[in-house]
Amino acid sequence: MREVKAHERRSWPFMMTKHSHLIDMVAVILLLIGGLNWGLVGLFGFDLVGSMFGEMSAFSRIIYVLVGLAAIWRIVCWVKCKK
Repeated sequence: MREVKAHERRSWPFMMTKHSHLIDMVAVILLLIGGLNWGLVGLFGFDLVGSMFGEMSAFSRIIYVLVGLAAIWRIVCWVKCKK
């Protein structure tokens, strides 16, 4: 087991564990999907997620919610990291 450095000693959910690293990676992937989707919507009026899974289908809505939660997760992490 590796030694935890002083800057890593933070309370959950901000300590870097294998789980939080995985959550961060998933959050970044979801943010990339959301950003690309919004770029396509803005440039071409094309909703990639909606076209793949159905306009406002249950699965599309789950993806939109997950993208929103990923954004909230990253905002909170960035604010905590600046302290």
